[in-house]
Amino acid sequence: MPTKLVFAKPGNPAEVLRTEEYDMPQIEPNEVLVQMIAAPVNLIDLNIVLGIYPFTYEIPGFEGVGKIIKVGSKVQKVQIDDIVVPTIYAGTWRTHLALKEDDVLPLPKEIDISEAATFFINPATVYIMLKHYIDLKPGDVVLHNGANSTCGIYTIQLCKAWGLKSISVVRDRPDIKELKEYLKSLGATYVFTEKEIKETDIFKTGQLENPKLGLNCIGGESANTILSHLSDEGLLITYGAMTLEPISVSITTLVFKNIRLDGFNFFKWFGRPENENKKPEMYKTLIDLIMKGDFKAAPHEFVDFQNYKEAMSKSVSKDGMIGKKYILDFRSLKN
Repeated sequence: MPTKLVFAKPGNPAEVLRTEEYDMPQIEPNEVLVQMIAAPVNLIDLNIVLGIYPFTYEIPGFEGVGKIIKVGSKVQKVQIDDIVVPTIYAGTWRTHLALKEDDVLPLPKEIDISEAATFFINPATVYIMLKHYIDLKPGDVVLHNGANSTCGIYTIQLCKAWGLKSISVVRDRPDIKELKEYLKSLGATYVFTEKEIKETDIFKTGQLENPKLGLNCIGGESANTILSHLSDEGLLITYGAMTLEPISVSITTLVFKNIRLDGFNFFKWFGRPENENKKPEMYKTLIDLIMKGDFKAAPHEFVDFQNYKEAMSKSVSKDGMIGKKYILDFRSLKN
């Protein structure tokens, strides 16, 4: 029987989520039946279950990858056995789901499952922020915090692919040397701790031009430091707020440096009709980078779907929040 993860009331995901069997979905002529292969546990999913967000869904799961096992009579763009990802909210923490053919994106069959499962939200978020908010040219500098987060890791790789210089900021920790080496191996131009980025003189000495773009997922003092380094007419995009602390902006920053501040919400951007024509190029670019090996998934661990409590416990731990992604694996289940 098909199985899904559901919850009746908000709370600790490892405690409130439970499995529930349901009937195999019936498809309309323009729909396909997808058997899920893998679905990541994203922070947005956890926050929905925890009740942090003002909206909820019966079945969590914003992204994932599956295989088409049945097609409706009017389906023309995809076929049985295609590997696909949903391009709408689908509630992917379940074994089977029916989707309109226009709401799935086919991927190369040889794509790595971890990269396919995490393809939709974080890589696209980084692509949009680097591509559609400010005109960046090869050699321009991007300064971003939370560099060992999933989005941070994709930021480094996309900057490298596009010839941008990435200045990556992380919190200090016992294994900071190993972390710096890892991020540099992905393509980071420089990696600084929060303390080091405050004290660095690489911009004052002209070693690097001041960043045109800052990406903030931390907030508070970390975001303020990014602001202090931005070039005149630079842009700070906030797409997260791990500390939940406000950003302080001086009059000088706004009036004399003409720096702009903007916020990014993936689902709002994705839902705007004027952005529809931008999506095909984005998908093609990201898929090409993945298939060439230039865009690798963040550190991750597969957890069998039936062991979902383990995945949830690990995801809400410090390790899960900082960078390691846990992915629900449906492949161990009987069809």
